[in-house]
Amino acid sequence: MMAHIILASQSPRRRELLRLCGYPFEATAADVDENSVFDPDPAQDCILTARLKAEAVLDNISGSKQERVIIVAADTNVALDDQILGKPKDATDAKRMLSRLRGRTHDVHTGVVIIDVESGREVSGSHTAVVQMRNYTDQEMSAYVASGDPLDKAGAYAIQHPVFQPVESLDGCYLGVMGLSICHLLQLFQQIELPFLTDLTDLKRAHQEFYCPLYEQAARKQGK
Repeated sequence: MMAHIILASQSPRRRELLRLCGYPFEATAADVDENSVFDPDPAQDCILTARLKAEAVLDNISGSKQERVIIVAADTNVALDDQILGKPKDATDAKRMLSRLRGRTHDVHTGVVIIDVESGREVSGSHTAVVQMRNYTDQEMSAYVASGDPLDKAGAYAIQHPVFQPVESLDGCYLGVMGLSICHLLQLFQQIELPFLTDLTDLKRAHQEFYCPLYEQAARKQGK
């Protein structure tokens, strides 16, 4: 039976990343109050938020006997000294966050929840990347904030921004810092016995030269 994925997100970044999996999918917004979820453990908090999104989408769909419907929901947070940095309220808040992060190491947690609609089975997990920010200048920071790019990003930055390029190094999956670790998602897909359809060349290229141990595991498993 063909698998069809429903992404519980309208994020253009997550849609772009999910295309790497090789499965047909559609994206739908999860109408939830993310602020209604709080857990003092940032890694657990993002799983709970992802579950909230997945369940909201589940309540509004009906499966088809012609296809296996899989809901994928994700949530990403940035934690500095175990304190979650959400999306900035405005430009001033974005500058505050970026000033705190500058030259320091922090964690980026991405929680994923998958629901197999027909069976009701759920699998979940989180991936944590340890990120070292570079020592960008005040001028670079101000120009980046003025671009408006940080305002819809957890922690007020996008690792993939071609000009600001805020990250010096990381330990983990680059795609997880973008918002959805496809390498981690593929591991979760294995738990629900979805076949591997991903083009490893495209997946490696998407990491932008950053080393990813999860990618290496996937490549070894596929004999590449």
